[in-house]
Amino acid sequence: MSNHEPFRLDGLTALVTGGASGIGEAICRRFTWSGASVIIADVDKARAENLSKELNNSTVLELDITNEAGVNAAFQALPKLDILVNNAGIGLVASVEETTTEDFERLFRVNVEGTFFVTKAAIPLLLRSSGNIVNIGSVAGVKGFRRRFAYCATKGAVLAMTKQLALEYAGKIRVNAICPGTTDTPFVDAYIEKYHSHEVEKIKAELNARQPVGRLGRPDEMADLALYLAAPEAGFVTGSFMFIDGGTLA
Repeated sequence: MSNHEPFRLDGLTALVTGGASGIGEAICRRFTWSGASVIIADVDKARAENLSKELNNSTVLELDITNEAGVNAAFQALPKLDILVNNAGIGLVASVEETTTEDFERLFRVNVEGTFFVTKAAIPLLLRSSGNIVNIGSVAGVKGFRRRFAYCATKGAVLAMTKQLALEYAGKIRVNAICPGTTDTPFVDAYIEKYHSHEVEKIKAELNARQPVGRLGRPDEMADLALYLAAPEAGFVTGSFMFIDGGTLA
């Protein structure tokens, strides 16, 4: 055993999609605190810039992951990349009967095609650095949830891509996925505001009580797991799904 401080990312460059808020923001904070140079990639440039002002050794990349040409141009301009975190994503509350074709295509465009565009563009850089990918999946990728038809489908696809990439690039690039349960983020706040604006506190209490441990997950807890997977200490971990769900799958 060595005496070095564990889970350091000194000298490494990480790019986090959807990095300006929620789990992505927490990952950007954790990675910079651990020594990485972090690229905060987000469609919300203003929010990303505000975050970057707080984080030493961070830069902002305005990025729409659904724009393949824009993604390719952005990654071709990067001098190096060691860690890619595919975090950007959107959700939808709807059963299969309630889901419109437009909604279904929109979720796949962002959650699946966007992840594909970014990953494909990043692979040459990651091969050069023997880097790694951390995909943000969901327990919804392995478990059914009512009125989450399209969301479950997209997260299942993200997990399938994780396994395939891990096998395809074994020994060259590590690829893993974090599968959060319900986490206290702006994503959840927006859901409550959209569907339950007249009963915010009631729905928040119900969401907390629904978790076996009695509360929602925290973004910093997801970020700590992302740090482990991105760090050298996880060198033997690839193709894994890390569930962090407060007992939801138990």
